[in-house]
Amino acid sequence: MAKILVTDPIHEDGLKALREFAEVEVATGLKPADLLEKVKEYDVLVVRSATKVTKDVIDAGKQLGIIARAGVGLDNVDVKAAEKRGIKVLNSPEAPTIAVAELVLGHMLSFARHLPRADSSTKAGRWEKSQLMGTELRGKTLGIVGTGKIGRAVGYRAKAFLMELLLYDVAKNQEFAERTGAKYVDLNTLFQESDFVTLHVPLMPEAKHMVGKRELELMKPTAVLINTSRGGIVDEAALIEALKDKKIAGACLDVYGQEPPRDSPLLELPNVVLTPHLGASTREAQRDAAMIIVQKIKDTLVQ
Repeated sequence: MAKILVTDPIHEDGLKALREFAEVEVATGLKPADLLEKVKEYDVLVVRSATKVTKDVIDAGKQLGIIARAGVGLDNVDVKAAEKRGIKVLNSPEAPTIAVAELVLGHMLSFARHLPRADSSTKAGRWEKSQLMGTELRGKTLGIVGTGKIGRAVGYRAKAFLMELLLYDVAKNQEFAERTGAKYVDLNTLFQESDFVTLHVPLMPEAKHMVGKRELELMKPTAVLINTSRGGIVDEAALIEALKDKKIAGACLDVYGQEPPRDSPLLELPNVVLTPHLGASTREAQRDAAMIIVQKIKDTLVQ
């Protein structure tokens, strides 16, 4: 029976499923030195985002055959070091698709209708109705950068709000474009013509700061940038400058270059809506992440 070490909290249904075919130990909050010692005894390491699976951890895990992350990215796993050792690296990028897509729509609605300010001012006893004139999503153009599972889920939901879609991706999904009446364009055109731009690309080296000063200057002064992907995709310094100078109307951010974004000028700007990396933070997404990764571990063990 395989021995599995779980070092970050995962949904209890996932743990129950793991225990049906493996010996499981849950040890969360381990210090790096303790992890190096403990990982030696296990065949599978299951993490989320808190545990950093460095080369040292991988080298220490002499019996490791699988490193599994119950979540989307693999930013916290040294994938190259794992592959060099012949260790299979698994994750569950499918899990938060709906959760992230709904958050994007929530951000757009929050910005368009000034919901954060409306809530706080009303609770403070003010009645600022005349100062909170909003705008509708109907008829606006949403630019989707990256049309993988999440980008497409956003697009389908945006169509229900009668939005127009512009798309950019190196790998085009023509079926999605045809079903939504969307069209693929070059990145410059997308930034120039969109009222909202939402980012759904992985943080690969070539994607770092893919949205910088040049791209922000292409946007309409009424446009809004939304990032629920990874903080490093946006040049935060350039974004702060664009927001301060009102080169764009605003931004909705769930991810940051440094998390949490302590002392960031973003915290003081009135034209941003900020959330603390909530993309996958729904009960459904967390359960799905656990159950999907458990099935992948099981399938890999029996190969």
